[in-house]
Amino acid sequence: MIYAVTSRLAETALRVRARLGGSQDLRQRLLTDALPGRADIWVHGASVGELTSAGPVIEALARGTRVIVTANSPTGRDMVSAWGLTARLAPLDMPGALTRFLDAVQPRLQLTVESEFWPLRSRLLAERGVSQAVIGARMSQRSAGLWSRLPGVIGPMLGRISALSAQDGGSETRLRELGLPERALLPALDLKLLTPARVVPPPDDAARDRTVLAASTHEGEEAAILDGWLAARRLHPGLRLILAIRHPARADEVAGLITERGLPVIRRSETLGQDLIDAPVLLADTLGEMDRWYRQAAICLVAGSLVDKGGHTPWEPAAHRCAILHGPYVSNFSDAYATLEDAGAARSVEAAGLGAALSGLAGDAMQARRMGSAARALLTARAGDPAPLIAHLRDLANSR
Repeated sequence: MIYAVTSRLAETALRVRARLGGSQDLRQRLLTDALPGRADIWVHGASVGELTSAGPVIEALARGTRVIVTANSPTGRDMVSAWGLTARLAPLDMPGALTRFLDAVQPRLQLTVESEFWPLRSRLLAERGVSQAVIGARMSQRSAGLWSRLPGVIGPMLGRISALSAQDGGSETRLRELGLPERALLPALDLKLLTPARVVPPPDDAARDRTVLAASTHEGEEAAILDGWLAARRLHPGLRLILAIRHPARADEVAGLITERGLPVIRRSETLGQDLIDAPVLLADTLGEMDRWYRQAAICLVAGSLVDKGGHTPWEPAAHRCAILHGPYVSNFSDAYATLEDAGAARSVEAAGLGAALSGLAGDAMQARRMGSAARALLTARAGDPAPLIAHLRDLANSR
């Protein structure tokens, strides 16, 4: 009751602000601009990351079904619009905005990506008989502790959910303890693996066997990588390096490190459209081309791990069947790297041992290929098949 009253008062103030020159985005969230059309499924994700991870599910649902996607950020909305789907900013969790949105859209299923719990949205959907589902649900220990202090709020919201697929076992356990009914539980699904699992890996070939990719490097890593690669190249003269830096603004700095070692500087940004397969070192200083580099390299050092940046995802190189090397700093993906190492698909290496590790893989192409195949197999197994989940969501949408 307190939430409903305060949100109504806040909405009144925001409507006045919108009339007096508020932004178009605010008017869209208040539903005081053009109303959306009808849709069978309303999908909501916070922003780019959540909606990107759920992209394969959203696109599958949109085939043959009317879908509207909402986001909390303009960048998320604009990204989905670029997919060719109907997208807009989400209605604020306020009575008037939500009522206008639901009156216009009349969804049969509301699907949330990851974890957002809005009390008024949950209640109004239930009053209209709209099924509610969550995929890739996350609930950290800290968030669970905070919600446990509000059992009268979180309990009813979780009790209204018809289907929920958690991102991991820990989240599933915590959500159950907070009140999620057993009947709503679906098998866990890591949404972030769905897109890389759809990648068709490149075929094996000799040129790829002789190419090393240092992916998304940070300051403090390039010098060690160049030295390790040069040490390996002395034993394997045909070994090539693609140095894909995390921030293109550092290109001049990294070019200086390459020059200091007596190597020619070949920049991707200056050679677009050219065949660079014979360049000993390619400074990949552009954005949006990582898939190209993964396809060209059989050996991948995932950077952000030789210095304490927490590491980057191993699943993109795994999708392309790369043998994976990484440094000791992988706290962002520690479980993933541990699993890959157990499967013989990845190896941890210190900066001082990088040359030996690269030389070993460069001298044994079959070993590198086996590591890459093991990485891809693990990714495929962990991603699973989203088809049963998609079918269940379709059934929920059609059950009204």
